Amino acid sequence: MKYRSRSDIVGLLLDAANGGGAIKTKLMYKAYLSFNQLREYLTLLVENGLIEYQEGMQTYRTTEKGIRLLQIQNTMDEIAPIKLQQ
Repeated sequence: MKYRSRSDIVGLLLDAANGGGAIKTKLMYKAYLSFNQLREYLTLLVENGLIEYQEGMQTYRTTEKGIRLLQIQNTMDEIAPIKLQQ
């Protein structure tokens, strides 16, 4: 697997939790993270208002702020794609 930046991982998590929300297991698999790594990222995302935890359903959902960040990240990838050498 190629090196991923923190912003790449955040984008994967925001994308996975977008829409109907996602449980921790789905987020782990979508972002290829260990449980400990996932906990650190979820703490960061919740504290910054990018993801919210829905207690009744025990899922995480991307907030409006998180969706805006995801859209900006996608626009940046379109404008200036990064090509990695292998």
